[in-house]
Amino acid sequence: MNIQELDETYRILIASPEVAPFAKTGGLADVAGSLPKALAVMGNDVRVVMPKYRGITDYKTLGDFPVQVGQRKATAILREGVIRARLNGMERLVPVYFIDNYHYFDRDNMYMYFDEAERFAFFSKAILEMIKRLGWAPHVIHCNDWQTGIVPLLLREKYRHDPLYQGIATLFTIHNLKYQGNYPREVLSLIGLGDEYFTPERIEFYGNVSFMKAGIVYADVINTVSKTYAKEIQTPVYGQLMDGVLRSRAQDIYGIVNGLNYHEFNPETDARIYRNYGIGNLHDKMENKYALQRELDLPPGDVPLMGVVSRLVDQKGLDLIAEIIPDLMREDVQFVLLGTGDPYYEELFRSFHQEYPNKIAVEIGFNVALAQRIYAGCDMFLMPSRFEPCGLGQLISIRYGTIPIVRSTGGLADTVTNYEPERRAGNGFTFAEYSADALKDAVLRAIAVYRDRRIWMSLVENAMRHDFSWNRSAAEYMSVYGVARNKLEALAYPA
Repeated sequence: MNIQELDETYRILIASPEVAPFAKTGGLADVAGSLPKALAVMGNDVRVVMPKYRGITDYKTLGDFPVQVGQRKATAILREGVIRARLNGMERLVPVYFIDNYHYFDRDNMYMYFDEAERFAFFSKAILEMIKRLGWAPHVIHCNDWQTGIVPLLLREKYRHDPLYQGIATLFTIHNLKYQGNYPREVLSLIGLGDEYFTPERIEFYGNVSFMKAGIVYADVINTVSKTYAKEIQTPVYGQLMDGVLRSRAQDIYGIVNGLNYHEFNPETDARIYRNYGIGNLHDKMENKYALQRELDLPPGDVPLMGVVSRLVDQKGLDLIAEIIPDLMREDVQFVLLGTGDPYYEELFRSFHQEYPNKIAVEIGFNVALAQRIYAGCDMFLMPSRFEPCGLGQLISIRYGTIPIVRSTGGLADTVTNYEPERRAGNGFTFAEYSADALKDAVLRAIAVYRDRRIWMSLVENAMRHDFSWNRSAAEYMSVYGVARNKLEALAYPA
């Protein structure tokens, strides 16, 4: 679907616990910051709501209102910022509403506090009360992850009597099913719900109240951030014990691969890389490679350079990479890793650098500029994940002509197709079994193709022609918003 093909636009409220560029810990913030831009340039009246964390300083104050949390009233201070959306010389301003409360959000970090359930119960209830204060009712509230999971529940059970809310449909997006927001039964009183909701049919989940389950059970429509992940989470292997409730709503679950911000991630204009390039001047990509090798104290040369930019956690398949390092080092290759996370993996990869200082470079930490130089300078990008709801690294690497080597799971399966030399088809190298041998086989296949420069460059060009922009993803979201609204109308909740 192209932007010009849309015959209906909507009022859309995107609710998220984090939104780039205001606050970010992971890919959710990128989605919540980029999707509104694409929706806005399509002509939709799209707005965003998030907590006002301590580090957010650019805003104006609109007012305040009370929110009932358990037996007391807490004050929600409503503030407003803006995201600028630009396309083809056109600019639209997307309002971003910040829900502020000094007790809940004026803290050093965004998450991992003892009162997490109370904080996001307050946030979710404030979202619905905010609509009344704005006098602006969206057609769809697009909720993201467990922190907003009780919004569809409260909307259906507590607000449907009010005509202002009766036309609001809900979409609940699962970005990572592993994080569910499960808390003791006592949380019901904070939300303002009775014990009748503490049942397997509602929001009870193995003896706890589950914010994630609330979103799954009560949203009009559900989606995940890739089509394959939407199927995977309905199985016991990937379902994180939620597979049963997800299967019960299988007809309402959709998969939409996240888009990539093609303005931010553009090798032709990216100021963070050593030299800009595109399909028409790929020789300049080699200059990025040589400069990256020099920066990381690796011997400059035309050997396969493999990169990893990742959180250093079990999910990312780092155990497989570690297992094949000794075999990999027998090849004429180089390897660079940038990331931070589990101290075990930080020390393990540091030890690899010490053992192979001329072939392995390791940078422990978070460095956005270096990450971009790795995406631009490497030949291959490794993502052998155990599971991957969508994945951003493979999308960036494809955009920069760095060929991904991935395990076919979740969004990796939806975006990376295995290269077939006979047909010159595909944009990367894939493997299915979660094993070191399967990863090694994929890496060796990539190295073999790399040795034929003519075929390798055709693979790079093929990868760079793929479109994973937000325009494509936003058009799919528009379709799902329409499904949610149609389902709401079919249910015809009485006043």
